[in-house]
Amino acid sequence: MKVEVTEVKTNYRIAYDKYWLDLKNKVPEEIVTQLAVKYDISTRQFVVTFFNSEYILDCDTETISRRTDGHVPEIIASILILNYLVYAQTPMKMAKKWVSLKEIPNGGMLFYPAFYKYSLVGLIDAFGHQPEQLLESAATLGGQPASFGDASVICQAFPEIPLCVIVWEGDEEIRPNATILFQPSIERLLHIESIIGLGAYLAEKLQRGVTFLDKQT
Repeated sequence: MKVEVTEVKTNYRIAYDKYWLDLKNKVPEEIVTQLAVKYDISTRQFVVTFFNSEYILDCDTETISRRTDGHVPEIIASILILNYLVYAQTPMKMAKKWVSLKEIPNGGMLFYPAFYKYSLVGLIDAFGHQPEQLLESAATLGGQPASFGDASVICQAFPEIPLCVIVWEGDEEIRPNATILFQPSIERLLHIESIIGLGAYLAEKLQRGVTFLDKQT
């Protein structure tokens, strides 16, 4: 197990360093035409909104910190923010609808079973018998109530990337269920592995939130 954890940490670090290199090789002025981000040419800093908080990316020091308090995000969040800046392609009109990971090209169907096991099952366990707590848990992420299932929220991961979390309550006869939906445009905004990572990140944050709420009661 220790070897596996070490390998994961090492892979994260490799991805983190690679995305910084990729970002430095891009033209900042082009990025701001593709995404709702800010760039200060004098300080060489980007400002990116990620789940209701603004983060400053300093290209000289290769650091990421929350604008309000200087908090450094965990490495998976940092990788997602970097990939968002690096991967974005020229915008194009795509249908605004909700789709499952299985419907996203370039690997969504292939990775769905693992995504279900490691992300959606956790949501089912956390909210399947208390769907009302989904709304409370999502509040700290800026989540807004939606009208799907027994409880649902829309969380704005990035300005162009909303995610919809839906929970169906279980009972003695029906098993609870949950899903995370995306919009088709995400395929032009994040690499498929980062799309999966973003869903997993949101699922974990929501589960942490409900754990905190349970401790307060």
